[in-house]
Amino acid sequence: MLFNSLEYLVFLPLVTLAYYLLQSLRARNFMLLLASYYFYMQYKPEYGLLMLFATFVCYISALGISKTQSKAIKKLWLTFSVLGTMGLLFFYKYFNFFNRNVAGLLSFFNVSWQPLSLDILLPVGISFFTFQSLSYTIDVYRGDMVAEKDFFTFALFVSFFPQLVAGPIERSTNLLPQFYQHNRFDTSKAVSGLRLMLFGFFKKVVIADRLAVIVDTVYNNYKSYNGVVYIIATVAFAFQIFCDFSGYSDIARGSARLFGFELMSNFERPYYSKSVTEFWRRWHISLSSWFRDYLYIPLGGSRKGYVRTLINLFVVFTVSGLWHGANWTFVVWGALNGAAIVIEKILGIGKRAGKQEYMREQAIKRRQKPWFVRAAVTIAGIIPMLITFVFICFTWVFFRAQSIDQALYMLPRFLEGLDTFDLQKFIGTRMILGLDSWEFFTAIGSVVLLELMHLFQSVASPAKVLNRMPAMARLIVYSICLSLVIWLAWTESQTFIYFAF
Repeated sequence: MLFNSLEYLVFLPLVTLAYYLLQSLRARNFMLLLASYYFYMQYKPEYGLLMLFATFVCYISALGISKTQSKAIKKLWLTFSVLGTMGLLFFYKYFNFFNRNVAGLLSFFNVSWQPLSLDILLPVGISFFTFQSLSYTIDVYRGDMVAEKDFFTFALFVSFFPQLVAGPIERSTNLLPQFYQHNRFDTSKAVSGLRLMLFGFFKKVVIADRLAVIVDTVYNNYKSYNGVVYIIATVAFAFQIFCDFSGYSDIARGSARLFGFELMSNFERPYYSKSVTEFWRRWHISLSSWFRDYLYIPLGGSRKGYVRTLINLFVVFTVSGLWHGANWTFVVWGALNGAAIVIEKILGIGKRAGKQEYMREQAIKRRQKPWFVRAAVTIAGIIPMLITFVFICFTWVFFRAQSIDQALYMLPRFLEGLDTFDLQKFIGTRMILGLDSWEFFTAIGSVVLLELMHLFQSVASPAKVLNRMPAMARLIVYSICLSLVIWLAWTESQTFIYFAF
């Protein structure tokens, strides 16, 4: 079931109503569990069995870990959980990729081998629910979490429908305890959730789905274009994937908030980052923190020397690239980001800010300086931001390209024809990269509006500003925003990009 579908707009109110009509906490959770499986099995009924298998493996593994004092037995249960969940992920996502590459490697040594290729469809969201369930077992093994004894509650943690298909990847320490709270309907939370959903729908159906047409037109026919068109399509993809994925996260968090649950924030205006290191603190935060806690730290983190730290960083980002898809384009994308972070680490770029007290003192000092000095500091800050954005767009070429060959074909041609590009002719045509002129400029205008909203967020909280307004004024603002989203929504309902991961 898609968030951006009429079916979901019927499903969500009915489930919310049923949740608050039920008084028993256990009945509420069981109803949410059934609703979550119904939500997921709308894609394909057998997907529910795969999720149930991962749930069962991690559930019994955690119980096994909690019932023994033997470190050896605890490791056996943890190994069982890792093999069960990662085996499931490997079979459905990487089996064919692995076989093709083994065959290619053997052919290099003149060994003939016909790879076995299975005709299997990648289950929606499998990378998300396997990582979420596995992190729970690891938390129990580390002693950070007490093993959940109620199977249905744990199954709800794995399958909770708002964040099931594309995250955020929740931690058991945050989400599981919330299922034991007897939430009462909170008007302020409901309004906040609906407002967050509205913002998510704006990013998805107004911006991302329109930009998708531009991106697909160019990247699916890349030999027909070059130069400025490549740049437009790649920048469009940068905003498409951000609006698509962060839009999903906003809708997920807003939906969960209707029930009184809080999910972690997954994005913090990533394109305002001044380094690649900072970008990955702001982009897909739940995945970045997952790899930090469950791969980077177990590899040794920064505890085993400077060189080992750099190697660990590079390995983690390369693996995170492979997590996104069984294609060498994703591996290269991850490796490029890893290499950039290693270089920034060596150069001392992207270090975390110091203590809050120190930062406040520096902010006060900046405000005391003349306006032209403050302006110069601001402009100086824009330069690394632009450099970071250009580099991120460069890596997005590999992420979006269907093959390494396509990416390598496109990259040298980004600067071709810049001197002969006729802007007036380009924007004066009836159809611009798959969109008519109205739709094209609607997409551009919506991106500009989004960035103005992001700039406003940097100086004030929109929620606080709205809450200070009279009730009638808030109602008018919400009505106008909802009307604009409905009016400007792209007519074709497109799936979310991260469903493929």
